[in-house]
Amino acid sequence: MLSAVIPVYNEVESLAELVSEIDEVARENSYDIEIVFVDDGSTDGSWAEIERLSVADPRIRGIRFRRNFGKAAALDAGFQEARGELVFTLDADLQDDPHEIPNFLEAMENNLDVVSGWKKVRHDPWHKVGPSRVFNWLVGFLTGVRLHDHNCGFKCYRREIFDEVNIYGELHRFVPVLAVAKGWQVGEIVVNHRARQYGHSKYGVRRIVKGFLDLLTVYFLTGFGRRPQHLLGTLGLLGFAVGAVGVALLSMMWIVSRLDGISENDLHLHERAMFYYSMGALLLGSQFLSVGLLAEMITAFYGRESEQYSIRERTTDSPIDGTTTESDANEGSADS
Repeated sequence: MLSAVIPVYNEVESLAELVSEIDEVARENSYDIEIVFVDDGSTDGSWAEIERLSVADPRIRGIRFRRNFGKAAALDAGFQEARGELVFTLDADLQDDPHEIPNFLEAMENNLDVVSGWKKVRHDPWHKVGPSRVFNWLVGFLTGVRLHDHNCGFKCYRREIFDEVNIYGELHRFVPVLAVAKGWQVGEIVVNHRARQYGHSKYGVRRIVKGFLDLLTVYFLTGFGRRPQHLLGTLGLLGFAVGAVGVALLSMMWIVSRLDGISENDLHLHERAMFYYSMGALLLGSQFLSVGLLAEMITAFYGRESEQYSIRERTTDSPIDGTTTESDANEGSADS
């Protein structure tokens, strides 16, 4: 079974047409597809439309939030509800083309666990495309997961990924990055991106700021989530080094001035900018080291409750300590 998880926020005009297109793809390719709509606090009658569609088609199920909690929360709820081995995510505004589903499945056959869509030709305004390209480059540079379109909502996942990858806040666009950190294989395909027919884009300037802050969070979680002192301690030692060099230079200036007969009152070392920079660097370094030690203690205490690894497969059970299973005994008697 395949599952399509679709977050909905004020998309009442496009839902019926979207279901029709998914149903067409399912019939043409003999797919068993369920559709999970997650109404993220819509105010335009989207929930009534979802109820109508679910009554007409038992493959459709709906979840309704009490208010708008964001796309990550909607996807997480949908993933928990999904029953398929493979889970698709796509937007409800018809810009994602359901006829790309067979191409995703074909890509998944190449031992991939996540396939992300790449809207190579985009039908979005420039103020959305430009920042998105910068963001994608930055994500690839910091995380090493180089996809052309991390923001693309059209993706396909293996269901078991979400037993290990937890999404919250606005981290839904970083699922491929979080999956790679666990050892899952990620790829991408070019998908058809259609012009918007209904509603309006929910993209705004605040999303750029939130995206950058979320990127910093993901960079820390994937690179230093289990060893925070490696980052904070490095910054602390760097601060100490800068402060120590400044103090050493001030000390040399004091020694040389004393040898030249210059009095301390004439030096005014405590009024120099280098003095304050050096003291600030030493204090900042000590704070980073202290926070790093606290983070390591918290990680060591709570990290035992969650696995920091991902098991791909196991060997089959075999008898130990010289014991013989019933099947082994039967095989032995047949040989004799």
